[in-house]
Amino acid sequence: MGKNVGALVCMVCAMSGAEHALAQSYPSKTIRMVMPFPPGGPTDIVGRLVAQKLSEQIGQSVVADSRPGASGNVGLEIASKAPADGYTIVLSSPVIALSPLLYGKLNYDPWKDLAPIALVGAVRNVLVVHPSVPAKDLKELVAIARKQPGRLSYGSGGIGTTTHLAPELFKSLEKIDILHVPYKGSGLALIGLASGQVDMEVVAAPVALGQVQSKRVRAIAVLSPERLADYPGVATTREQGFANFEISVWYGILAPTGTPRDIINRLNAELAKAVQAPDMKPRFAQAGVEPLTSTPEEFGRFIQSEAARFGKVIKDAGIRGE
Repeated sequence: MGKNVGALVCMVCAMSGAEHALAQSYPSKTIRMVMPFPPGGPTDIVGRLVAQKLSEQIGQSVVADSRPGASGNVGLEIASKAPADGYTIVLSSPVIALSPLLYGKLNYDPWKDLAPIALVGAVRNVLVVHPSVPAKDLKELVAIARKQPGRLSYGSGGIGTTTHLAPELFKSLEKIDILHVPYKGSGLALIGLASGQVDMEVVAAPVALGQVQSKRVRAIAVLSPERLADYPGVATTREQGFANFEISVWYGILAPTGTPRDIINRLNAELAKAVQAPDMKPRFAQAGVEPLTSTPEEFGRFIQSEAARFGKVIKDAGIRGE
């Protein structure tokens, strides 16, 4: 028995040594970054910026591989089934936290088949209303909604999007009734808001800026931890007494579960270095993205916390992904 134990210890040590050796020589070839959304959108822009910077840092090509479809789930599934060797990574938005809650059946488990590496950025949201809505802040908006249940409406970019789930969370937190009007994209919803078809929208701050500056819509809250430079006079939700209403479109990098920890750590360090590089700041700013960093564990906990806070909302409202 002692010989067996000794052999097992030797085998484990050998495996550990092999894993460490693999990480030491990593990367020795091209890395594929799966991009789960169509080219040209914010997720795609962030991914390509990060891929380019990573390539410069590690001395190997990081190739952006567009695999859109099924609200991001096609690309995430492809990445989840790739070899766990560090040569396939995937950029995800909140879809990884929300898909198991929105879809009855997926061909992969987003929470088990992909290993978090790091958060890399976020686009902050703003709540905007049509000028005909007299509310100047969230408390006044809630008061109007309570006084006239069902009179106010909000536009969204479609079922299960952040622009849909954020107002639903607000409704749930404040126990108010506001009608949902889905559009085929948040940009179309914003046009609908500006023309008076709906009363409000939660939308990416950079997207809304032009309409706010032209006074076609009015911003009454930013859904971010701190005030935004482009909206200096608009208070955060927390400042207005709505601490649980901070919602961003965030981006993070993951790898297939089973990817060696040494490689995960290496990628985490390189990603932190990339998003904080001085020449990346203006590129991210142009895309309306705030750079973020995290440990793999912090990113994993963040995914689960996002799933937890939206899970009840999705269940209670009977929301199903399209």
